[in-house]
Amino acid sequence: MTIPTRYRDALMESAHGALTITRNFDGGLLIYPRPVWEEKREAIMQLPMSARHVQRLLLGNAQDVEIDGAGRVLIAPELRTAAEMVKEVVLVGMGRHFDLWDAQMFAQMQAADMAKGLPESLDDFSL
Repeated sequence: MTIPTRYRDALMESAHGALTITRNFDGGLLIYPRPVWEEKREAIMQLPMSARHVQRLLLGNAQDVEIDGAGRVLIAPELRTAAEMVKEVVLVGMGRHFDLWDAQMFAQMQAADMAKGLPESLDDFSL
């Protein structure tokens, strides 16, 4: 997958092109700049034993990758399969990490999210 230029430059500067990719409970993948992942990994390791399944999913599937000279990263076949990535993907900036989705799955999820609207807990939220 090619990392868009607007993200690539920042990732090269802040993380020297080092990323970690793992599974997401929502069905997609999570991509973290390595320094951010290291912080997240420590927090995940501190979870109680009752959250062992969370540790297995996130830590057990984490794979370190590097952005190559052409701005690409290799997504391991087992991660692509787990996220049902067939051909086109969507990279979504989420602040300190990225979500990576199969394009068709992402479109379906967004349509469902739009139909739900804002949850009651966000009644006071304004954009």
